[in-house]
Amino acid sequence: LKEFAGITAEASAPESLATLAFLYMCLAVSAKYGDLPSMDILVWSELPTGAGLGSSAAYAVCLAGALLTACGAISCPLKEGESTARWTEEELTLINSWAFQGERVIHGNPSGVDNAVGTWGGALRYQSGKITPLKRVPMLRILLTNTKVPRSTKVLVAGVKEKILKFPAIMNPVLDSIDAISQECQSVLEAMPANPSPEYYPVLEELFDINQHHLNVIGVGHPSLDRLCRVTASHGLHSKLTGAGGGGCGITLLRPDTSPLAVEAAKRDLCACGFECWETNIGAPGVTLHSPSSLSAAVLHALSES
Repeated sequence: LKEFAGITAEASAPESLATLAFLYMCLAVSAKYGDLPSMDILVWSELPTGAGLGSSAAYAVCLAGALLTACGAISCPLKEGESTARWTEEELTLINSWAFQGERVIHGNPSGVDNAVGTWGGALRYQSGKITPLKRVPMLRILLTNTKVPRSTKVLVAGVKEKILKFPAIMNPVLDSIDAISQECQSVLEAMPANPSPEYYPVLEELFDINQHHLNVIGVGHPSLDRLCRVTASHGLHSKLTGAGGGGCGITLLRPDTSPLAVEAAKRDLCACGFECWETNIGAPGVTLHSPSSLSAAVLHALSES
């Protein structure tokens, strides 16, 4: 496929890997379920590539959903008059399995977390290779900040392993504490939908702070992420790294009652550091089929320009 697409054997550019994943999935899906009809596929995304935000998984999930629907392997769930619709659990499982194959083409040996959360949405628990979607979780407002500092997940993981081997009596309790933070956070998130009390947000903020300190201890922090945390703290906000660390991105929790002025001031100061910053939500639905009428003018314009 690389030879057919004119991609060198060592190519690692996102565009080349995305093309390769498309060719593989297109051929594999049509071989298993029957020929795909002639179609135009336009891809547009607001997710930056290579920033640890799962852009490749989002691409693979959408591609799998589109190809499987086009060849009839799964139904078209959108009824007349509806703006959006989602597939059945069984069909989502099939989308996820094909998206994982696309991720393997791009990454080699992915965990499957990114394509799973892209498929089902909401939040999930990942432990020892087992992925469990969480039952009802709230939609949380966050600032997502890209420090633009490149990092290698492989190098960072190797560094953590080296520390654990060197100082097991010190590092293992830190990892146990990180696990306890995850479990406490899960309990809070699952309790919030039934009782949307503001008292949960200070707990999440404390967990953010403790987790960020622990991540620095195990060696995946970075001065750019420390700066991000200081800037948002000056506006009364709490942040932590997301993804592999060592640069990349951080998330800042926004309470429902956070002042719009405070959010804008924080965004302004973060951008002044040379960072990119977006206000967004976590806990949103997963892959969804949209009618053209449900898309924003910005998305329609971007697609028409492709």
